[in-house]
Amino acid sequence: MALQATPYKIEMNLTDMDRNVYENLRFTVARHPSETEVRMSARLIAYALWYSEQLAFGRGLSDVDEPALWEKSLDDRVLHWIEVGQPDAERMTWCSRRTERVSLVAYGNLRVWQGKELDAVSNLKNLSVVAVQPESLENLARDLPRSLNWSVMISDGELFITDERGQHEIPLEWLVGER
Repeated sequence: MALQATPYKIEMNLTDMDRNVYENLRFTVARHPSETEVRMSARLIAYALWYSEQLAFGRGLSDVDEPALWEKSLDDRVLHWIEVGQPDAERMTWCSRRTERVSLVAYGNLRVWQGKELDAVSNLKNLSVVAVQPESLENLARDLPRSLNWSVMISDGELFITDERGQHEIPLEWLVGER
């Protein structure tokens, strides 16, 4: 019998002072059986960083032809493709050919990945990559309840998430491009 996705109910109070976005959002996110809480938290951070009304979660792990998140136009063109993790150079190039804009939330030990994969795609003009500090992401993802209530504040490129456990500062480092 196949394992089922785990649904998470999300309430996100998003205050993005850098882009003048102020939203109270309620949605459900499905966590694939092979997805870690850290990866799902990275997807939620990506959602907050690039939020727009058309932004939607893709099938990601269960369909390699879809991203973690994407923004589509009314005529179904992909405007913004968002990945999380450490994709290889071939994947990033493949993604960049299918959309106007590609963004990536990278996490984990990035030293080797940066030298090998990120350097190989330095010629891609539509790519933005932000690194999230592993310790802060792991602290945020630890023991996630199935109902999340996050207050997310983005100001001057700084990301803060407040939940029932307190406030988490999530340091962001832009490796390529910008938001």
